[in-house]
Amino acid sequence: MEIYKDYLSTIKSAMNNDPRANKGSYLNFNGSKDELEKGLKNFLLESKENIPLPSLRTFASDLGLTPNYSQGLGSHPDFSHLKHSENIEKHFILSMFIDIKGSTNLFKRYSPETVLVITNTIQRAAIHTCLIFGGYVHRLQGDGLFVYFGGKQIEQRKAVEQALNASSVFTYFVKNDLKELFNEQGVETIFTRIGMDLGENEDVVWAMAGMGEISEITTCSLHTSLASKMQGFSASNGVVVGDNIKKYMNDEFLNAVSKRTGKETDRYIFQIPQENFNYTQYDFSWEPYLKQLDFVVTDLNGNLSMKHSRVSRIPEQIKPIAEKSIPYYHFL
Repeated sequence: MEIYKDYLSTIKSAMNNDPRANKGSYLNFNGSKDELEKGLKNFLLESKENIPLPSLRTFASDLGLTPNYSQGLGSHPDFSHLKHSENIEKHFILSMFIDIKGSTNLFKRYSPETVLVITNTIQRAAIHTCLIFGGYVHRLQGDGLFVYFGGKQIEQRKAVEQALNASSVFTYFVKNDLKELFNEQGVETIFTRIGMDLGENEDVVWAMAGMGEISEITTCSLHTSLASKMQGFSASNGVVVGDNIKKYMNDEFLNAVSKRTGKETDRYIFQIPQENFNYTQYDFSWEPYLKQLDFVVTDLNGNLSMKHSRVSRIPEQIKPIAEKSIPYYHFL
């Protein structure tokens, strides 16, 4: 998708200017160690702000979204007042764990500086995608990240929609756009695994964890814990969701994980036999879900792209006129 073209350009430039990669004829090498370090410094300088690269920023604008790019790591604004407090609150939240797999193999080909640029760019793409769709990045874990969706002004259904959209768009990027670039460069493909679950109001405790400045405001909930556990059950470039999410979405996009693995023991991610509590985990069919979103179009080859910006900028009250005046309105 064109929305990630600037991220792909950053990764490709780092690959093409890596001294170690000069051993392969498949790269148009013109780099040096000095250029490598200079490029890394410029990359880190550009990362001082949360703002997405232009292509993804345009995407957010076209959707009419106004993300909070100024948020800090681990500081959900609805619960930050609990810092240095003995108070607790109960409130729903959707937890998403995004894990990036396969990055270790990059060290076979590239210098550490280049690997840093590649992995950080992919991580930034994930962060920016989540921010655009209303997520709050709680923690960075290696190449991956842990994100919350929801808050005191957001309903559960909306939080689920935001999380599904973010996971679908980002996974498409990794599975298709990033894979194509890696294939061009002759390196092993990176993939992602995502797990997410929704904890209802009565099941999520917000409180300070840790002590003093070695602390954070976080959630204690079975469903927070299950989000990271579920990503371990997902397929490559797969998304697994919990049973609480099921009631907010169409069943056609869900299949019990056991159907894919052939192991009935994989149907439930968590059980309490004495209470007859069996919590199901589902594979989320994010590709067909993505294709039916109103901001996505599919070409004759099955490739996805975003609708033209002018559609999102047409006021609702004149869209009926646009539908008559612009023959391809619904396909832009």
